[in-house]
Amino acid sequence: MRQFRIVSGLGALILLALSLSCSAYTPLVVERPISWDTQRERLTLDYLEQRYGIVQSTPGITPRMIVLHWTAIPSLQGSFDAFQPARLPNSRPDINSAGALNVSAHYLVDRDGTIYHLMPDTLMARHTIGLNHVAIGIENVGGTPQTPLTREQEAANIWLVRELSRRYPITYLIGHYEYTAFDGHPLWLEKDSGYRTEKTDPGQGFMKRIRRAVKALNLQGPPNSITND
Repeated sequence: MRQFRIVSGLGALILLALSLSCSAYTPLVVERPISWDTQRERLTLDYLEQRYGIVQSTPGITPRMIVLHWTAIPSLQGSFDAFQPARLPNSRPDINSAGALNVSAHYLVDRDGTIYHLMPDTLMARHTIGLNHVAIGIENVGGTPQTPLTREQEAANIWLVRELSRRYPITYLIGHYEYTAFDGHPLWLEKDSGYRTEKTDPGQGFMKRIRRAVKALNLQGPPNSITND
């Protein structure tokens, strides 16, 4: 199996330019972990129990799904800072009633296509209602009208979906805006029927291009939908 290349700083930028000039595209993957301490572990275990009825001694998951997002924050640092604290800030009244665990993701893709690995793939991150117990989250910096997702991000997402599908028993690939289609599906475990948020990320066009590029993986989209056109 091809291994991630771990680099940082100026070397990362130089290698990115070289990789984009090669036909066999391989993005840079940089380890940049968000904080994982006893508080975050406890809050994650609480979330698993309270939202999904899953009681276990460690917050591990077996990934079966990849969910693509955008941060709606224009910078890498701002996006990283949003995920860094273990506890959800008071600025998220739309979701703070569902637990104190902060939102997070496993990967954060910068606008130049650099992939930052924020946390182990097999630990639960809070990024998609009802599905966090089986889902790897990939966040993309930007997503506002002023900062639409880039071609570099698209290429990095395609590569990462392929790579993760080799590593884990991934069955589903969805955009965040599609998550509610799983309500009633065997993978859906959210207990509160009123806990939903409206999402548009990472955009229908972005998802269509990603799906077209990874069609050979035969990943499923939302239930009862046709997505691989």
